[in-house]
This record gives sequence, C-alpha cells and structure tokens, in this order.
Amino acid sequence: MYRTGDRRGIIPVSVLATTDPVLRDSALFGLLTDTPGVVAARHDIYEDHLRRVVLDATGVLEDVLVPLEHACLSCAVREDAVPTIARLARDGRWSHVLLALPISAEPLPAARSLTAETAPGGALDHTRIATSFTVVDADTLQHDLLGDDTLLERGLGLTSGDERSVGEALAAQIEQADLVVAHGSPAGPADVSLPPTASGLLDRLRGAGTRRVNGLHALSAAGLAAATHSPARAEHRAHPLGAVVVTGPGGVPEDRSWTLELRSPLPFHPERLLEHIESLGAGGLRARGVFHVADRPGLACLWDGAGGQLAVGDLGPWSEVCAGTPPHTRIVVVGVSDAGPDDERRRLREAFQAALCTPEEAAAGVEWLWREDHLAPWLGARSA
Repeated sequence: MYRTGDRRGIIPVSVLATTDPVLRDSALFGLLTDTPGVVAARHDIYEDHLRRVVLDATGVLEDVLVPLEHACLSCAVREDAVPTIARLARDGRWSHVLLALPISAEPLPAARSLTAETAPGGALDHTRIATSFTVVDADTLQHDLLGDDTLLERGLGLTSGDERSVGEALAAQIEQADLVVAHGSPAGPADVSLPPTASGLLDRLRGAGTRRVNGLHALSAAGLAAATHSPARAEHRAHPLGAVVVTGPGGVPEDRSWTLELRSPLPFHPERLLEHIESLGAGGLRARGVFHVADRPGLACLWDGAGGQLAVGDLGPWSEVCAGTPPHTRIVVVGVSDAGPDDERRRLREAFQAALCTPEEAAAGVEWLWREDHLAPWLGARSA
C-alpha cells in the first residue's frame, strides 16, 4: 500500500517530460486516479506567459496564467514551479507532487533546479526529488527520433525560436530520465507490443542505471515515489562523456538498431573535419560525444546530433569539463539499418578516421595556433 508521504513528513516530487501532449495528459490521468493523495502541476509556456494547471483525482483545482518576462523554462521553474510545489507539499491534502513540464522540455534542468531547493533552508526542504521520467510513443519512436521533423513544424516548440528537431528533444528526454515509459499498441489486458527496433533504440539511448517499463499501466505513483533521484547520476548521463555503448544486436532478431563507438586519442584535423562532417553528422542518426581539435589544444568540444541536425560547440577547458580523463575524441552513434548495419558503420568509421589528425600532424602542438582558423564560425574564435 502506498504511504502518504515519507515517515519524516518529506513529500516526494516527480518530474514528467515528454514530446507528446496526449501521452502527458494520459500519464497524469492514470497517476492521479491510481492513488489517492497525488497532485500534479502542469506547465505550458507561451511567448509572454506561463499557464499553470493544478489537478488531482477530483479534477482541475487551479488554471492560472502567469506573466513571464522571458519565455524561459529555467525562469519558469524558478519563478513558478518551486513556490507552487512548495505550497502543494505543505497543504496537507497530498502525499506526492507531480510536475509535468512543458512539451519538449528536458527533465534535467528542472530536476536540477528543484533539487537545489531541497537543501536545508531551501524552499523545498520539506520535499525530495523522487523520479524524473519520460513517456514515449514506441510506435512512432523511430520516425520521431531519426526523422528530420522540427519541433516548430509539429507545433511543439518551447518558444517561437525553438530550432531543435523532434529527435533532439526526444533523445535528450530518453537519455536524461531516471525512468522511460514506453507506450505501445495493446497486446493484452496487462501487456503492450513494442516494435522491435523501437525497443532496441530505447535501450541503446537510455542512460546507465535507468529503468524502463512498457505501457502506461505499468506506471504507478507508488513506483515513482519509491525511487530517489540522484543528481550526480543524472548529470553524468547528460554529460557528453556519459553516452552509453550497447554492443551487439538487439534482443530480438527483428531489431534493426545498432550502436557504434568512434574513439581515438587523436584530435580532429580542422580542415578535414569540415570535409567529412556531413558524412559523420547527416542522416537518420543519434550521435553525441566530445572531441578535441588540433588547433585548439586543451579545449573540449561538444558533438550532438539527431534528426539530421548536428550541433558542435565549445564546452570549455578540457581539464574542467572532462576532469580526470585525457583529451580524446569519442562519438557514440545510434542508428537503424534497413539491411545490415555493416555498410553504414563502415562508412562512419572511414569518415571518422579521415577527419582525424595523423600522429605526426598532432605533434605539431602550438604551431597550429598560427594557422588559419577554419572552425571559428562553429566554435568561435580560438584564443591564444
């Protein structure tokens, strides 16, 4: 039987993120009616305001528009979610608070902000973060993750300037969540049927030490409350070095998903990286990792691609961003092959090797700093 809060009076708080508004509402309805004492605050962000809807098993309790100076998720969490959760957790009527994030929002920033307030003296020191979770549609997962649709084309952007692909938002939610709930076609009263390749993709993307359940019927408030969110593990999962490598074929013969780790101690050659970047980053792939470049010694760079879009950027000094690891280039790629995965993986390996420096080129060291800066448009002007 579900307890009404912790014995010390600490109220569990769980965070829901999804790219599907129907699944968000379905998950909330199931959780609110599953167990007495559960309350949810659902947020949606518009250009100049936030809409907060508070619900429990009896229906809508609040439906409020809150002015916002910026259409920013972090601002919304800080300015509205924290005081709302604090108020609901102190009300005495509820034993578990759910925060349903705006569609396409990443769970980690919200969980990070809430966790900070659970420290002694914080606004949420009478709560604890239990589970961050996402609900995905397994029937559309492959297209959503690897297709080139954008959030704005689907009407799912956080703001009018949200340029992310659907795949980028979906991948981040799967990779960051403590729990992944896979919604699929009904296969029986207490079971669902997942497409084999979608099932494989989920297990290749979700973070180390996370859980997965199949079907909304397997999602329960008691299960969410029984867990404890680990900020350290969540940060590690989201870090570019935290991409997991699931080797071998999927669990069923029909699973056409695959994982490839591209790794070398050598840096990229700046000119050859540009020559081969489309081969490495284009197409139906999810790829993320970290790399270094010969003409930027000591700098860690981000590689993050999904849905035909690729983002590269300056993460900062390697000694700070990737402390404890020597500089290296590592990109973990997840994809799907219609035939066998060998041809696609061979092409990626060849493009990766061609973009790297040779040992002799890498040995040039600081001499690279006097050469033309080919990557300035993407990484910013390099510093001496």
